[in-house]
Amino acid sequence: MSFTTFLQQCMTGISLGGAYALIAIGYTMVYGVLRLINFAHGDIFMMAGYFMIFAMASFPWFVAIPIVLIATVLLGVVIERVAYRPLRNAPRMSAMISAIGVSYLLQNLATYLFTALPKGYPEIPVLKRIFQIGGISASLVTFLTPVLTLVLVYLLITLINHTKIGMAIRAVSRDYETAQLMGIKINRTITLVFVIGSLLAGVGSILYFTDRMTVFPFSGSLPGLKCFVAAVFGGIGSIPGAVIGGFVLGLGETALVAMGQSTFSDAFTFVLLIVILLFKPTGLFGEKATDKV
Repeated sequence: MSFTTFLQQCMTGISLGGAYALIAIGYTMVYGVLRLINFAHGDIFMMAGYFMIFAMASFPWFVAIPIVLIATVLLGVVIERVAYRPLRNAPRMSAMISAIGVSYLLQNLATYLFTALPKGYPEIPVLKRIFQIGGISASLVTFLTPVLTLVLVYLLITLINHTKIGMAIRAVSRDYETAQLMGIKINRTITLVFVIGSLLAGVGSILYFTDRMTVFPFSGSLPGLKCFVAAVFGGIGSIPGAVIGGFVLGLGETALVAMGQSTFSDAFTFVLLIVILLFKPTGLFGEKATDKV
């Protein structure tokens, strides 16, 4: 493999990892606050793909993108309000079963509304423009994804560490009953977490599907599982951990494809999950849980 080819594959892997990282943050934030694995998150990402197909049919791309992001956020907020909020004081298993139910509901709803046949993802001309740097040629989306991911993560970490809203999110993640006694509006804070997670899933969806060009009702299942693994790998509840996990998965997957082992590219994700659970169950940046007596 030539050095140019190596760099080209690295760019592809980093770009894929950036999209994974944005989706993984949604898993890690919801778990950090609610101790809930939002299994429907991958399907919210898939629905964002369909939103773009229909938005681009009626509007130019610069109008369609905000519409898609707003629709994705609304879907995330509705799911939280209808499926998770009524079960907040129920046993944790009940909320997890509800999340799995919402995931299947979205998949079947998409199949019913849009059929199971893959639909072509619309081309956003700006993102598909090809750039040549030395021997490396790639579309703008390949260069833009990691940069945009790091900018959004920086803004998110700043929000969480240096604003009142962020302080409320951190307080709720520690102990939401105590946070409520201190005057923090729990419902509003948790809704905000779903807004942020869904918004990042919408952005990740645009970056991911622009390169892959087709959407079908189950196109969120495998990326959703991979992003969950990325969140576990980095330490679920840790935003920097989710980002690093996303990039590790993207690079590992692309490396296997480049070596002609594309059959094992999906298996790599789950081997990584088993290894991390065996040797460091809390993930790279996860905090060790302490039982209160």
